[in-house]
This record gives sequence, structure tokens and C-alpha cells, in this order.
Amino acid sequence: MAGIEDDIRTLEEEVQRTPYNKATAKHIGRVKAKIARLKDEAVQRAMKSAGGGDGYSVKKSGDATVVLVGFPSTGKSTLLNMLTGTKSEVAAYAFTTLTVVPGAMEHRGAKIQILDIPGLIAGAAMGKGRGKEVIGVVRSADMIVILVDVFNSSHVDVLMRELYDAGIRINKPKPDITIKKTSQGGIRVNAVGALDLDVDEIRSILSENKMMNADILIRGNATQDEVIDAMLGNRVYVPAFIAVNKVDLIEDKTREAIEEDLKKRFSMDPELISAHTGYHMAEIKDRIYDTLGFMRVYLKPQSEAADLEEPLIIRKGSSVEDVCRKLHRDFVDRFRYARVWGHSVKHPGQRVGLLHRLKEGDLLMIIIEH
Repeated sequence: MAGIEDDIRTLEEEVQRTPYNKATAKHIGRVKAKIARLKDEAVQRAMKSAGGGDGYSVKKSGDATVVLVGFPSTGKSTLLNMLTGTKSEVAAYAFTTLTVVPGAMEHRGAKIQILDIPGLIAGAAMGKGRGKEVIGVVRSADMIVILVDVFNSSHVDVLMRELYDAGIRINKPKPDITIKKTSQGGIRVNAVGALDLDVDEIRSILSENKMMNADILIRGNATQDEVIDAMLGNRVYVPAFIAVNKVDLIEDKTREAIEEDLKKRFSMDPELISAHTGYHMAEIKDRIYDTLGFMRVYLKPQSEAADLEEPLIIRKGSSVEDVCRKLHRDFVDRFRYARVWGHSVKHPGQRVGLLHRLKEGDLLMIIIEH
């Protein structure tokens, strides 16, 4: 493993040394693709040595799963207890090298599973420490809270790098890039919209993965890194935010400086909390709910009044089909039509199909065949 890490470091230094311009773009693309491939191989090897698969899976429950990621001793367990009321005696998912402690947080009608995992360390993505198992759990989460304490806010850089190396893309939309291997014809690029990359750059990236014939469709602009991610095809795109714990132990001036620094470097507002005193617990619960992109819809059974007490929690952009799947696996097959009252329709009780997209507060009646 040390050999691969040395190779990666040498190649990364080469990319940093080389100025990016039209003449060097092709070379940089190829080197970046090689770095990505080597990292990927190292991660896959680490996963195999952990017993195969993508690390250990944890049974998901509730409307979404949120994982607390941080170094050891940043206060993850205390935060879990404050958010969920979970105590250490709650049964943990114990594995040979990993213990994940789950808790359930109820907030604004949503049931959110929160997982406290062992601390990540530098080199976790390459399998150091318990990294291989931990990364597997993080990759399957719906959202990540990156937790650091006020005395080690620089740890955010290390955590971000570990997540990136493990193929986890934070707060990034999945690029709209389709790569279809062909048997002949070379590399053909079809771009919808303006594209800054030229075909030679894309060819040099794909050749690093021994891909010589392919049709590529890119909608919108794309960077070299995004083409590399699409080529490797195993990236996950997860929303996240940074939480800084133990702010009760520092002065306001220091607190403001840390907040400003993180905001500037990572383009997101950090949540400043104290899990020990309970400071900003309501705010962090709201932030988790909002970052997950939840919305509420209400169900109206036929010939009965609507239940306006218990909303159904779904993700923004969900369709009637998504709701059917959430309610019962047979509902899609037995679906006839639905009626909707609310902001997503032009008139109350409008008849809609499975593909209709719902909005916050909609009232939904599903008609199925009996």
C-alpha cells in the first residue's frame, strides 16, 4: 500500500507544479485520471481485505439516515445522546472491528436515524484504522454531519479529503454525463450546452482507464474531475454541513473567527454547537431536516376525512409514484389514478398520474384497484 501512496503523492505534486493552460490540459487530465484510478484501486483493495463489499451495512430505518463523521473525541456520542435521547446502553450494531450506535430523532414529523460511527483518521479511505468499514457506512447515508471541536477546526480539511478520496462528493449535484462503451468509432462527444473541455482532454482521461471507444453525452458544462468521476462510475453524492462542537469553551471572538474561516474556505455556514450544554440543539435539528430536503404531504383516504395530524414525510421533488412505493410495494401495480389538492395542481382535487410531482403541504388521495 505504501508504494501506491507514494505514487499518488508524486503524481499529485506533478499536477500542482504544472500550470493549467490549453497546452497542458490534456496531460493534466491524464495524470488526474491516473491518480483517481490508483486511489480507487487502493480503496477497493482495502474494502476486499475488510471482507468484501462496500464495508459493513447498517439496517436503515425512518425517513432518512444521517451519519456523524469526525475524529475520535469530538463529542459524537454526546451529540447523538442530545439529538435522540440514546444512551450508551442502547444496543449497538457490533462487528468485529466496528461498532455503530444508532439513535432515532423525531423532528417536524420526520423520523431520522442518526448513526454515531468510530472516528475517522487520516488515511481512512485507504483502509487505515477502521476506515474501510466506516467509509462503507458513510457511503450509504442520506446526509453527513462533519463534526469537529473548536480546538481542531483544521480537521475539516482532513475529513473532507478522506471523504473525497473514498468517492464521496459533498454538496455537489451529480454531473449529467453518460458514458456508453462501444466496440468501435473512437471517442465521440456530444455536448448539450457550452463545454469548456475539448475532445482531446476527454480522450486522454478515458485512455487512462483503457477506454478507447465510447459515446459520451454531456449536458451542461463539465470539469475534468467530473468526467473522471463519471468514468469510474462509483461516486456517491451526499448533502452535508459542518458542525463545530464545544463552543462553550471559547470566547465569542475566537468563535467568530472560526465561523468566518470555515465559511470562507468551504462555502457553507458552519453550525456552532455545544452538545454538552445543549447550546443550538434546536438549530442543528432544523438544519438536519432542511439539508435532507424534506417536505410534508397529507393523505386523504377515499370517503374519509384527511389526516392532517400525521403528515407523510417525503423528499422535495417526489412524485405520486414515490409515495405509492413508500406506502406499499403493491400500490404502483394496482394504481388507477390520484387526486391532489394543493400547490402542485391548477385546481382542487385535480386528477393526476404516477409521474405527477408533489409540493409541500399537498393533500393526496390515491385510487387503487382492489
